[in-house]
Amino acid sequence: MSDARTLEVLLGDPDAARRAVIAACARELGLRVRTFETLEQMRSEVAAPDVAVVIVGAPEGETRVRAVRATQAGNDLPILAVTSDGVRADSLLESGADDVLRWPSQQPELAWRIRAQLRIYETITALAHKERDAKAMLELTQTLASALDFSDILYTVVRRIAEVVNVDRVSIVLAPEAESRHVGYVVAASDDQGIQNLRIDLEKYPEILEVLRTRQALTIRDASTHPVLEGVRGSVPEGALGALTLLPIVWQEEAMGVLFLRAAQRRGTLEPREVDFCQIVANATAVALRNARIMQTLRDQTQQVNFARFEAERRLRALKRYANLFTSAADGLAAVDPDGQLLFANPRAYEIAGVTEDDVRGRSLLSIIHPGDRKAMVEIWAGVREGHYPQGVDLRLDRKGEVRVVSCAFASLLEGEGAVLFSFRDVTEERETAAELAKTKDFLESLIDASVDAIIASDLKGNILLFNSGAERIYGWTADEVIGKRHVTELYPPGGAQEVMRMIRSPQHGGPGRLESVRFDAADRHGRRIPINLSAAMIYDGRGKPFASVGIFTDLREKLRVEERLMQAQQKLAVTEKQALIAELAGTTAHELNQPLTSVINYAQLLARKLDPAAPEHHYASVIVREGERMAEIVRKIGKITRYETKSYVGAQKILDLDAATGDEAKEGTGR
Repeated sequence: MSDARTLEVLLGDPDAARRAVIAACARELGLRVRTFETLEQMRSEVAAPDVAVVIVGAPEGETRVRAVRATQAGNDLPILAVTSDGVRADSLLESGADDVLRWPSQQPELAWRIRAQLRIYETITALAHKERDAKAMLELTQTLASALDFSDILYTVVRRIAEVVNVDRVSIVLAPEAESRHVGYVVAASDDQGIQNLRIDLEKYPEILEVLRTRQALTIRDASTHPVLEGVRGSVPEGALGALTLLPIVWQEEAMGVLFLRAAQRRGTLEPREVDFCQIVANATAVALRNARIMQTLRDQTQQVNFARFEAERRLRALKRYANLFTSAADGLAAVDPDGQLLFANPRAYEIAGVTEDDVRGRSLLSIIHPGDRKAMVEIWAGVREGHYPQGVDLRLDRKGEVRVVSCAFASLLEGEGAVLFSFRDVTEERETAAELAKTKDFLESLIDASVDAIIASDLKGNILLFNSGAERIYGWTADEVIGKRHVTELYPPGGAQEVMRMIRSPQHGGPGRLESVRFDAADRHGRRIPINLSAAMIYDGRGKPFASVGIFTDLREKLRVEERLMQAQQKLAVTEKQALIAELAGTTAHELNQPLTSVINYAQLLARKLDPAAPEHHYASVIVREGERMAEIVRKIGKITRYETKSYVGAQKILDLDAATGDEAKEGTGR
């Protein structure tokens, strides 16, 4: 059962202190502990349904192990023997123990040994369940394939399921017919063999309608709180229902019915293994129901064919006598002898063929067939002469240069000495329309596949229906990996698909049902974000009801890379222009300052030579020369500026770094 249950350790150890330690360890592992002192107690306790591990201790360890193995219930139970009295481990193992623990033992080792035995128990239990399920499945498969009455087969199936999974009732409810959507039929119930084709109102069983709608299994643990039963909860007495499990009976996407299991409240819900078993039976039942339906359909069709043949024979016997009755027929009707010679035809036949009665009198039917289809007509007529009368065959008629397509059918005229009734109707426009539609479909598919942008469509559940080659390039998935296998939410970062659907339905992005081009992020198969432009829209059916959505995704990665390179180039161009401006300004400044500065230095030197070295004026003239030469060096550096370089000045202010801008800084670093 899927409801949690507590497994038990059956502990038989005469040593009270050791028994207390082992019991405490088992309880820490979430197990219940029951003890026994005598072998008689052990034999009665070992058959308890929740006992998973038996732990026995010395003395008399071998005797206890053999006693456990001697009981039918303990034959497969894992046994852990605990000994400290020198008993050899191999003797305990030969007695039937699965493991031997020397005492005293560390707590972790004891816990590990108990867990190991629990794993043995779980493995044995799982194998036993699988064997039982396999036997039951084989029995049910043989039953479904048997030639018994189908009602008896279905009753055997539900009764056997109820026994295998231990539930109160199992029933099969068939889906309603198209004309009575809320009427179902209980065709078998495990607790009453007399129930067959019991009509029920499915409005009172919303859980069945839910499973038929979703084609998914449904488990109702508590009928008093489950939301599916909200509308009918008042009609169900409190505590009357236990857990419910409903499984769809599906054949090729068609929900044919429901396998309905009801368990007692103490039973709880089914385990996953039991659900899988029941689903397999439901699938096999779907095949059997489908076969039964086909057989019934064949019987009905046989009856209809026999009746139609009888009617046709009755009418054809009077065909010649009542030929005027065919004059108002919308289809062309002609009687042809076994050699293909036209015997008579109704006016509509002459009109479709574009001939008169005189044109074809005494001529073969083959004469009005287009030359390109005459070989096919010869083959058809050979089959007709052997008793094979094809229906719905397209042939072309040669109407004096105009080609018309007709859909033909052949039938036997028993009273016409082997004559054949040849009926046909003009389907030229229908076939041209179908061909045009096919051509348009092929063109649209080629257009979509040739688009460099990703074009993706999905239904309202998020199942992907269309994934073109552009989408394969952007996302890294192939169409075969995506269509019908992945959900649309996998194409976006978390929450992205919901945001796109919100924008499509809101009026702010192009109107409800439309999403004009927006910048968004997609996620490729590795989860990497991809910048895209997204345009999307809802797709509506003829009644204006949305049934799908389509999006066009434009990959922006290359565009963003080009824009980034363009920005970098613009930045470099701005720096180059600034450096060129600085160099031109520096050259002009150096040229204009150099001449007056030279004059100042020369006159200052001349003045210094004429003045007495001891005079203060001589010192002043020397300062002018020295500072002038310093200014001349600065002007020289300005004239050598080749790039724009700055350095910090006062606070956050920046000034031109002459040494870095002229390259003199590098020279000074080399010692030149």
